[in-house]
Amino acid sequence: MLTPADDYPLHQTPEPMAYAGSDRNFYDRFFFNGYSADGAVFFAAALGVYPQLNIMDASFSLSYEGRQYNLRASKEMLGDRLALSIGPITVEIVKPMQETRITLADNEGGLTGTLTATARHLPIEEPRFTRRQGTRLMMDLTRATQNIDWQGALDLRGQKIDIVGCRGTRDRSWGIRQVGAGDPQAPVPPAPQQFYWLWTPCNFDAAAFFCHTNDDGAGVPWNRKAVFDDFANSSRTELSQLEIAPQYYDATRRVCGLTLSGGGLTAEFKPLARMFYMQGLGYIHPEWNHGTHHGALRVGFDEIDLAEGEAALKGGKMENLHVQTLSEVALSVNGAWHHGMGVIEQLFIGPHGPSGFEDLVDRIMT
Repeated sequence: MLTPADDYPLHQTPEPMAYAGSDRNFYDRFFFNGYSADGAVFFAAALGVYPQLNIMDASFSLSYEGRQYNLRASKEMLGDRLALSIGPITVEIVKPMQETRITLADNEGGLTGTLTATARHLPIEEPRFTRRQGTRLMMDLTRATQNIDWQGALDLRGQKIDIVGCRGTRDRSWGIRQVGAGDPQAPVPPAPQQFYWLWTPCNFDAAAFFCHTNDDGAGVPWNRKAVFDDFANSSRTELSQLEIAPQYYDATRRVCGLTLSGGGLTAEFKPLARMFYMQGLGYIHPEWNHGTHHGALRVGFDEIDLAEGEAALKGGKMENLHVQTLSEVALSVNGAWHHGMGVIEQLFIGPHGPSGFEDLVDRIMT
């Protein structure tokens, strides 16, 4: 199956670009978030390509004045991996790894606009994520992360929201992780679900800082990286050792504070009150989970009352488990201070010894 992508000198196998190995769970994904300096506006977007499923999906979510607005779309992509338009949502690569444009055309939710993301620094390649459950490969992917500046405007049902001076983060990831319908035959012997994930990209006027960790149930990191970019000196420092100390709201798994320290660096995160629910981008969503088949083309729109989001989690709405929290960040590097904004992304499933998590959902339903 030949497609326009085959005219680009990017092949890495003898196959046409429409094909991507033999694993049904192969994916290729864009993610973006952005926020205003005062925290009043937070938005995020994603677009996923699933070559073996022949599906492409995308979403855009806006958190504004107490509500989160979620525009969702899915299509059968017919092998064309470069047709990055799904209903009203389009992602355009203007300059690879430098500039990307997102367009929201007319849709039933009344959320439209055009936004352009410009990279603030060179991409950070994270260590390869490879994870098995017994003998079964559950995850094998590469990811690159960049902080970005945003320009543009959104229109929410006639209300214009200028996106000027906003910052955020984008990432690109590709490889294998579970997408689409679940596997009917679980790995044996059965193993408890466990996934502890913290992701903390930060923006400062003259610097950027990034850290993530994936820990096992005992709290031992199996994938971790931390990077400080000093724009004034055009330097990048990778920190080999970093202590990660989250604090949690009483009897919950929600992070209420976070300290990262090591190698002459200390970062103090002060989360703002409002959560951004990643289910707006399809993560753990029961209907719009990544790679789900919705027919030739389907567009959806829904809203979340942010004041009710945590109550819904305590009531068993597990799609609200995965969140990003906008945070004020104070960063000291060898005695020099930077003040800015960042996010704490958290997804905690199953046990984590240092945090006192003992089973799948303890301290969530309290």
